[in-house]
Amino acid sequence: MPGDQMPSHHGVKQAPKGIYPNDTLKLLIERGSCRNFTGKKIPSRTMEHILSAGVHAATGGNLQPYSVIKIEDPRTNKKLAEMCLQPFIGQAPANLLFCLDWRRLERWARLEDAPFTANNSFRHFWISFQDAIICAQNICTAADSLGLGSVYIGTVLEFFPRLKKMFNLPQGVFPVVLLTLGYPKVKPLSRKKLPPSAVVHSERYSEMADALLLKAFNDKYPEVKIEITPERLKRFEKVCLKVGGRKFADKCLARVRKQGYINPVQRYFGLHYVADYMPEGNLKFLKQFENFGFGWFRDYKPQGGK
Repeated sequence: MPGDQMPSHHGVKQAPKGIYPNDTLKLLIERGSCRNFTGKKIPSRTMEHILSAGVHAATGGNLQPYSVIKIEDPRTNKKLAEMCLQPFIGQAPANLLFCLDWRRLERWARLEDAPFTANNSFRHFWISFQDAIICAQNICTAADSLGLGSVYIGTVLEFFPRLKKMFNLPQGVFPVVLLTLGYPKVKPLSRKKLPPSAVVHSERYSEMADALLLKAFNDKYPEVKIEITPERLKRFEKVCLKVGGRKFADKCLARVRKQGYINPVQRYFGLHYVADYMPEGNLKFLKQFENFGFGWFRDYKPQGGK
């Protein structure tokens, strides 16, 4: 493989195969993320079916504490693509931005003279985050079932303030994830996954033996060996040095040189989702939540009397 190229960090593609008891299982197991769209518009009736599947997803207390911003304006989609550095976002006919939304419920409580503190509750935040993702996944599956392709865009987390301004998000509404939708130019292949035997635990959590754990990941990433280049090695060393110090960095570098390549997990956390950068800005994100009208990370002090 040329030195300036690396295999996708999304993993190894695999051709669809298998015999399933129904089409739903086939769809779920063989699904692949789509990043290459025809640009064909999604008929309004089709979009209605997709969105209806989303709002009928499971939700805590049936409160539906989320909103979905449907984005079909090519100019806005182009801005999103440029912001996230992913051109296919602008090529797709639609993008959906899923948001936590306690604004709508707060207004309902106020209009009906009911107490409301959900913005300041970690419990509510935790459940509402789940609800937004469950809604998104229902929509993703519905879209795929109707012949569309889709892909989640998690990097919107780097642009919360810009999204707030771009989509006029009021206090109590917080963006979570973007879903890009469109008709695929070619049906995307699925990626190899860890099997249930590596992910599912019977009755209680149990650690896999080291050899079995390594085999599971080696089966997921067969023959994935990233070529060593001076630039990659230097970057990898810098990350390891910052995270674990000189002794740890030397150990990691020795492993790379001994095996003669950079292995998948070294690539993931040493070159892509780099371990020295990813934890940075935690307090900044909390501040952004505060700026959006949330306070679940602080001790709550009631405003009224006893």
